[in-house]
Amino acid sequence: MSQSATALRQADPSGKEARICDPISLEIIRGAIAAAQSEMEALLERTAISAFIREKKDFYTALFDADGIMAVGSMVPIFGDMTSPVFETFPPDEMKPGDLYWYNDCYGSRGAVSHSNDQVLLAPVFKDGKRCAFVMSWAHFADIGGLRPGSISPDATEIYQEGIIIPVTKLADQGKVNEATLSIFHRNSRFPEQSNGDMRALMASVDLGVKRVGEILERFGADTVADAFSQLLDRTRKLVRSKLADTFDYGTHAFTDAIDGDGHGNGPFKIRFSLTREKGPDGEDRFLFDASESDDQAPGPVNYLMNRGVPGMALGLYYLGGDPSQVCNAGGPNALDDVRLREGSLLLPRFPAPLGMRGLTTMRVISAINGLLNVAGGGAPAANSAYVISIMRGNFRAENGNLERFLLADGIGVGYGARPDADGIDAVYFVAQENYPVEFLELGYPVRLRTYGVVPDSGGAGANRGGCGIVREYEILAEDAVLAVRIDSVKNPPWGIDGGMSGGTGKAIVNPGTDRERMLAPLSDGNKLVRGDILRIETGGGGGHGHPFDRPLAKVLEDVLGGYVSPEAARTLYGAEIVGSRIDEVATKRLRAQRPATSRFHRKDYVDALD
Repeated sequence: MSQSATALRQADPSGKEARICDPISLEIIRGAIAAAQSEMEALLERTAISAFIREKKDFYTALFDADGIMAVGSMVPIFGDMTSPVFETFPPDEMKPGDLYWYNDCYGSRGAVSHSNDQVLLAPVFKDGKRCAFVMSWAHFADIGGLRPGSISPDATEIYQEGIIIPVTKLADQGKVNEATLSIFHRNSRFPEQSNGDMRALMASVDLGVKRVGEILERFGADTVADAFSQLLDRTRKLVRSKLADTFDYGTHAFTDAIDGDGHGNGPFKIRFSLTREKGPDGEDRFLFDASESDDQAPGPVNYLMNRGVPGMALGLYYLGGDPSQVCNAGGPNALDDVRLREGSLLLPRFPAPLGMRGLTTMRVISAINGLLNVAGGGAPAANSAYVISIMRGNFRAENGNLERFLLADGIGVGYGARPDADGIDAVYFVAQENYPVEFLELGYPVRLRTYGVVPDSGGAGANRGGCGIVREYEILAEDAVLAVRIDSVKNPPWGIDGGMSGGTGKAIVNPGTDRERMLAPLSDGNKLVRGDILRIETGGGGGHGHPFDRPLAKVLEDVLGGYVSPEAARTLYGAEIVGSRIDEVATKRLRAQRPATSRFHRKDYVDALD
């Protein structure tokens, strides 16, 4: 809790602490700050130039109290303390209205931003000369220089190959923008006009946030708003700690997950988490999160510089569960008493280890936290696949006959893990990786989409089925292109739980079914394509939950008729004989009488624990 908010508590005549902000005003302010944060995102989405921001929605906004503690943010569980890096260079007490701060320095921010494409802008908000809040906008820029177009490549071996690094910088001084600094940044991009447009959109989003928060301060007063922030923070923290106590008994609970490799022949890399609940010296519960046993950092760019606020943020979002009466704030991270990392590990690499494809590892981190919850007796989903990234760069023939450069970065959805009470979600586009509509894709890039749908049998079999992955098949219309592809969970597919089976795996194939067919390495770059080639990408599915033979036959039939499960898989995995559009009850009864034995987890085979 911020000291400024704590100072606002007053004693009532009974000796109890009273609050300045009454319950009704609290809910109005909660809605107002959430609306301001959403409006900042809407402006950014509608005014940015690059498809990665405008179509993929790869951006994030947040509001903070006067001390830089997050009051409301997006539901993205991979970011931590965004303000302290700025405060260490520019003391808050010296800031003025109209100041604007900028950084993308991953190591300098201790993982607040976790790969260099992500640009962070932060501005203070004042009322009557008093600093009352901060607003932040963040977005992924498509190209900031580096080894290859797009600035992200499996080939990278150090962060210098991933584009220009911006330490915390004062971009605007009392409203006067440092255009010279911006020009250096844009000069490092292969697409400077796009970079300039995106930065202007990002700056406009911050300006709007300053205005909207200023209006809230004007209506309610600085003291009331500060107390509202404090109450919302307390509310979230208490909720998360209460849920942690419900899930985790006293002692240590541990879980291990893995990513396949780093694109340089190394791996697998194990992610080992534990959570300990113990009594502190004061008799209060202490919750300690430990990631220090995770494997050493990778030579390739799958390292994830995990800010210490991330585990609490992920657990907080799980427990909030979309509750509209709550807001995503620092209450989640503050619910944990300690987060332990080990320098030189996959989750706290030493500079200048590359970080560009850290998204692959963050997805495994989320699955590992789900596993930790399940080990402790929680009801989290089975594992999900890591969303697939393809980055295509090359040259196409424009209408005037000239060759022009293009950059297509496509994040493709996957299947999510089944839940104790429901199937996993099919074809999920992870937040900040929304679908490129076919019309947009074909109008904006030299490709034609030939196939787009779900991949049958990619969802892990179970009483509740894992979500299915996606197939996208592109015809290349460019003269030439070089492709980078990021697919994980091939050697270590997403685990199923309580009898549920692991999800299917992804793959990338060029010219499938022809004499020119070639399979691409799942994490690779430098794959050459030419006009007329067909690129087929299939993504993986989520793990199943519960014994497959316990799946209601009506659901198995529905899956088969809908193309999610093949008749062969229905027979061999679910013990259901499907003939045409009906169930053969006699054959099914015979099949289900031979019920296979299972264990707690499944990853290719059933095991009692993953290690």
